[in-house]
Amino acid sequence: MKKIFLVFLFLCTFIAGFSQKITLKGFVRDSTELGVEMANIIAINNETNLLESYCVTNHSGLYKLSLLTNSTYTIKVSFIGFQPKEFPFTTTTIDAEWDVNLSEENSLLSEVDVTYTMPVSVRGDTIVYDTDSFTTGTEKKLKDVLVTLPGIEMNDDGQIEVEGKKVQKVMVEGKDFFDGDSKIASDNIPADAIDKIEVLRNFNEVGQMKGLTNDDDNVALNIRLKSGKKKFWFGELTAGAGPDEKYLAHPKLFYYSPEFSLNVITDANNIGEVPFTRRDYMNFTGGFKGFNPGGGSSIEVGSDGLGLSTAQNNKAKDVDTKFGAINFSYSPNKALDLSGFGIYSYTGTKMETQSKTTYKLDGNSSLVEEAINKTDQTVNLGLLKFSSVYKPNSNFQFDYDVLVKKSNDEEQGEVVSVVSDATDDITQFKQQKPISVNQNTNIYYTLNERNIFSFEAQHLYQDEDPFYNAVRDEFAFVSLFPIDESVDFYNLNQQKNIVSNKIDAKLDYYYITGDKSNIEFTLGTTQSHQNFDSEIFQILDNSSKLEMTGEEFTNDVKFNISDLFFAFHYKLQTGIFTFNPGFSLHQYEAKNTQLGSTVKDELTSLLPEFYVNMQLKKSENLRFNYQITRSFTDVSSFAESFVLNNYNSVYSGNRNLESALNHRLSLNFFSFNMFNFTNMFANLTYTKRIDALKNDVMPIGINQVRTTINSNFNDESVSASGRYQRTFKKVKGSVKADFSWAKTNNLVNSQPSVSESLNQNYSGSLATNFKNAPNLEVGYNYSISEYDRGSTTTTYYTKRPFAKFDAAFLKSFIFTIDYDWYSYTDKNKTIENKYSFLDANLTYQQKDSKWEFGIKGNNLLNTESLDQSSETDYSFSSSTYFVQPRYVLFTVKYDI
Repeated sequence: MKKIFLVFLFLCTFIAGFSQKITLKGFVRDSTELGVEMANIIAINNETNLLESYCVTNHSGLYKLSLLTNSTYTIKVSFIGFQPKEFPFTTTTIDAEWDVNLSEENSLLSEVDVTYTMPVSVRGDTIVYDTDSFTTGTEKKLKDVLVTLPGIEMNDDGQIEVEGKKVQKVMVEGKDFFDGDSKIASDNIPADAIDKIEVLRNFNEVGQMKGLTNDDDNVALNIRLKSGKKKFWFGELTAGAGPDEKYLAHPKLFYYSPEFSLNVITDANNIGEVPFTRRDYMNFTGGFKGFNPGGGSSIEVGSDGLGLSTAQNNKAKDVDTKFGAINFSYSPNKALDLSGFGIYSYTGTKMETQSKTTYKLDGNSSLVEEAINKTDQTVNLGLLKFSSVYKPNSNFQFDYDVLVKKSNDEEQGEVVSVVSDATDDITQFKQQKPISVNQNTNIYYTLNERNIFSFEAQHLYQDEDPFYNAVRDEFAFVSLFPIDESVDFYNLNQQKNIVSNKIDAKLDYYYITGDKSNIEFTLGTTQSHQNFDSEIFQILDNSSKLEMTGEEFTNDVKFNISDLFFAFHYKLQTGIFTFNPGFSLHQYEAKNTQLGSTVKDELTSLLPEFYVNMQLKKSENLRFNYQITRSFTDVSSFAESFVLNNYNSVYSGNRNLESALNHRLSLNFFSFNMFNFTNMFANLTYTKRIDALKNDVMPIGINQVRTTINSNFNDESVSASGRYQRTFKKVKGSVKADFSWAKTNNLVNSQPSVSESLNQNYSGSLATNFKNAPNLEVGYNYSISEYDRGSTTTTYYTKRPFAKFDAAFLKSFIFTIDYDWYSYTDKNKTIENKYSFLDANLTYQQKDSKWEFGIKGNNLLNTESLDQSSETDYSFSSSTYFVQPRYVLFTVKYDI
């Protein structure tokens, strides 16, 4: 890695000194001599008639242009609301200064004849990137374009982040693109179809509501297409094949017009590229907002009752996937917009893990389990959404959305467990077919300039039916369950069913008290009803069924939560400050009915919150937020009869649980300086949980019986993160740091156990962005994880240097390499794992040809496994996770 860094630095130095340049700087001011921030400055070389340099003025109106010596330029200055100006300038061999005064004008910049497009321009809360000014020609998808733009990143989950915030919506030509997920867009929109990318900050879909609420964390992207991609079908057909029956098929088709758009995406492969994982499915909101974020309550309804295994780092021993998705939008008239999508995904995954777990017993004794776990999983996922927006005028808007999510999941697992030379063969089977239907209705009405009303309501219906089966040689819980011990194998089965109905509704009234202030009154309610049923039975050797009857083995629980609340908020903007204090007053009633009786919990709670935003500059602010919330768990934690979680864990709920109270303070700083392309953000968050729900674990050797209680001790956590990114001509540098500390109070055998964790992560990278030269990115990631369990302290270190290289050569070839090296060790030198991954891709496409041919290679170093570890208050585990071996694929792509 040292050699890579030296080569990289030499390359940067060579390019920087290749040509002699001078700096032209000055101030752009208005008629009152005040500096104009974010004015656009471009320099056109009169000899080549090409854009030579550009910049955006800083908060004081200062600009700087880097120009070639002894050359003649036309300098153009423009800003929305001002008459644009231009002047000739001839450089010498020394730096120069030139100030510009702009005159106000009612016309907009878009009405002015501008020959050259600014690479970056700012229009209010919108940042517009001209992508051709940043791309190098090696980009294939939207995600490849985004990482070249200052201020935009892709996180480890494949989601788009802007200024450290997740992008909530991606649109193409103003039309929703699979609303509620940015990963599908970043992985599939062709790079060569993109003309501009608009970053919509402080985004609010309802024009009437903009400025009334705090939209600082709302970010959306709008993709503008090149002229040849509008009102025409475009897309690509990709196919690939390789040894060991590896294959890839990836057809995509797009159509956009002002009235109608259609996107069709398909994928089938067995090379481990999963376009839509189960994690994506669980996190997919479909564009549904978290209801009433300022209401102060969090009421869970639960999900994923089986706890299916997940692939590590999106890798597994064998993965086969099929994916199909369609997205449409249609505007029959100016007042009505219709849109929707359908998604289907199938993934067959085979996983294999070897693990060694040490369980702490009483005193200083321990027990060691060595296990081999093989899992064969099939997951079928389906989503359907329909949306409508009716807006006949600027004073009224009616929205209706419905999202249906359905899955069919099966998992077959084989575990060979060895404890003290005793071997236990275990077979596990999990199956579920959950469905959820989420409906949303919103009405926004402006009575006059001072009175605005909004009504929002959501209904969630969810039906989950997880089934669990375990067949094993030994059964550790014979003292808890009335099983037949005369059988050759213990065949235990469990059927569960959880049906949830949840309604959220609120009415908001906004009274505009001034140009920069308003009052908000809210009346709202949440009504949640859940039914939980479960039964456990044993299948005997003669295939007969042994029912386990009685209160301890059959759950029949009805759980209801009612939340009626009134909220008040006041928003005031004065100078650089925006204040938004408020409170919500709640009347809660929670009751669960089971075992022939009802337990009721009534509570009145006042939950305050305070928000302040200090707008230091147009693109620089400091925000503080303090909020108290109350959280309620779902019905499964109240069900007192036994539930099998897996082959060595049994759970029993607690009907006397109460809600938890959460204090959260956060401080956020953000700065985006387009003058020198510096992007910086930092955040600090402190959380305190009172009456937090905790698991009380009773270990029985390698097995455990768990229940849940409200802790008498408070949990605390602190997290901090920061990033600094700056572009130096053709080099972009980035450093990032994350820190988290948590103090957690747990219970083992009903005895308090305090643990602390400290996690640190540091990363830095340098990347070039040359148009006519190869590009290299090198970086280093270093993380430290420390766990203090009172009597023991363990520390783990992860080192990950990485490098990415791409080059276009001989006019038709593109070559890319992606390399990661991992080192995972602990402080005591008992663990020392090292592995690396190398992927490469070579493509050939002649200019103006629709055909592309390529060779794609993954895991070229043929790494066989990943190593990892985990730790709890009563156990420590290290494991080896096997991954897909090396493969090479030959690909063909046809551009439509």
